[in-house]
Amino acid sequence: MSRLTAEFWVSAYLARLRLRDIPAFVTAKGDLTAGAVLVKLNTLDGAARAFQRSFDLMTGERAWVVLAEGAEAEVDAAISRQRRFDPDLWVIEVEDRAGRHLLEEEGLAG
Repeated sequence: MSRLTAEFWVSAYLARLRLRDIPAFVTAKGDLTAGAVLVKLNTLDGAARAFQRSFDLMTGERAWVVLAEGAEAEVDAAISRQRRFDPDLWVIEVEDRAGRHLLEEEGLAG
């Protein structure tokens, strides 16, 4: 099965967010082809969550899981640690008071 490049997936995700009037920004650009993607959800109230894509070895399914959540500064620190470990990592920041990130939607979930 062929996979989308990271750059293509990020562009498509940002476009889908724009269609719903959800502001989002690339805060760290990773490897264009194979970089992993982290999504930070900033609810603009001092709290945030960071999501990373995970792979279930038993089922072969891919899903978004919470990497860190809590105070925005703590989530930012967790993202910084991940970036030090993986410099090819993309980071997208989504800003939405209602907590919308669309990662559960078809085409983005897996």
